[in-house]
Amino acid sequence: MFEVQMPQAGQSMEEGTIVRWLKSEGDKVQSKDILFEVETDKAVVEVEAGHDGILRKIIVPPGQMVPIRTKVGLIGNANEPIPAGSDSPTPAAQPASVAAAPAPAAATGGNLTDVLLPQAGQSMEEGTIVRWLKNEGDKVQAKEILLEIETDKAVVEVEAGHDGTLRKILVPAGTTVPVRTRIALIGDANAALPATPAATAAPAALPPSGPLKASPAARKIAGERGIDLTSVGSGSGPNGRITSRDLPATATQTTQVKAAPAAPAPAPASSVSGQATRRRLTPMRKAVARNLLASKQNIPHFYMQLTVNAAPLSELQKSEKSKYQCSLNDFVTKACAKAIREFPALRSRIENDEMVEFNDVNIGIAVGMDEGLVVPVILGADTLSIKDLASETRRLAQSAKTGKIENMGKGVFTITNLGMFGIEQFTAIVNPPEAAIMAVGTLRETVVVQDGAMWPGKVMTLTLSADHRVVDGLPAAKFMARLKELLETPAQLL
Repeated sequence: MFEVQMPQAGQSMEEGTIVRWLKSEGDKVQSKDILFEVETDKAVVEVEAGHDGILRKIIVPPGQMVPIRTKVGLIGNANEPIPAGSDSPTPAAQPASVAAAPAPAAATGGNLTDVLLPQAGQSMEEGTIVRWLKNEGDKVQAKEILLEIETDKAVVEVEAGHDGTLRKILVPAGTTVPVRTRIALIGDANAALPATPAATAAPAALPPSGPLKASPAARKIAGERGIDLTSVGSGSGPNGRITSRDLPATATQTTQVKAAPAAPAPAPASSVSGQATRRRLTPMRKAVARNLLASKQNIPHFYMQLTVNAAPLSELQKSEKSKYQCSLNDFVTKACAKAIREFPALRSRIENDEMVEFNDVNIGIAVGMDEGLVVPVILGADTLSIKDLASETRRLAQSAKTGKIENMGKGVFTITNLGMFGIEQFTAIVNPPEAAIMAVGTLRETVVVQDGAMWPGKVMTLTLSADHRVVDGLPAAKFMARLKELLETPAQLL
């Protein structure tokens, strides 16, 4: 029987309140399923099951606050007996290898307290330290941000959790360690340090400064100019963040600036070194690989593609952009949301042996990052005006690029757009457990032929990837036809 515990979503978190259970007793669950929501002192956090099986027992009902690591539920097999005394929530026994209480120092007096790598999610097993924001010897307060860690989903800020002096950093930046590993010591300035404070794990092959930091504008311009951001070096923004003004006019200039002054002569074209560079997968890259592999293996994909007359859409977008900031993708998102409202299959999914139809049209927007792909979600996209939808999309994308992925897992449909790179058409992999994803190509000029006449026009190609267990061909075709109608007469989207 697997115990579901109240997670510690932050170093200073001591207790949490169960907001709601998303599964009922007797439901089948998978390790990545969202099991319940918990409210901390900062936010509402979604907690994954962390184990495959059946939710046998809900121990802590909604509205009840319990300490971290308290047993809140049980997952097991259908015929597995429930242990006696499981009706009352009791804190789970802490692992013997984790020292949570302040350790008394040697004869010099003073106390030392362990800083542990927090478990920011039920399924999190390890984390990579991105950077320390305090140095050894610095005074810290419990609510101060002490370090940043990278999980399989995002970069998370970790508070000190205790007042005192940062006496010892045990795990350096760039190192991946299991959750609840002792990573530092905080205590009195006169407390003696243990002779062997901890064993450190082998550092991951990451840049010394952690993941690349660049503004969204810099990332977009770098993509357009073919510039490798890792070759730019430290930027002029806060904490070395690369901004658009740090970028050269061309990729060639970057290469010239960064090239060594006395580079060796290139090897003959026929020479093959046989060497390769290896680097460890980041937690985010592991998650992307795992989820997309599972999608292609377990979801029977089918695809539909159509090309829309985008000239009216282009003109309307230009007109609206003169009033407020908006993009073509905002209009595509709005059109998809309106069409999804009319076709329930596109906002449905399979959960165990049931088909679940969602009332809200929550649209995920794929945001590409150097470390992988994340999908923040716009809630109630069909109810928003183009202006509000555009503003919310920009805010979510900006937040995602700083490591804060909002509303993750709440989407019913995802949109991914590579048009800004000149990609005319492509097919995407369904983002589970959703039923479909839309791939959006670039707006391009072409010759339009109709009734024997030809004229210059603008078109855009859209490709739907759908889960055939949920969506059949006929409703998918009707959905695409409705989407085409909305985009070719875009005034109805305002």
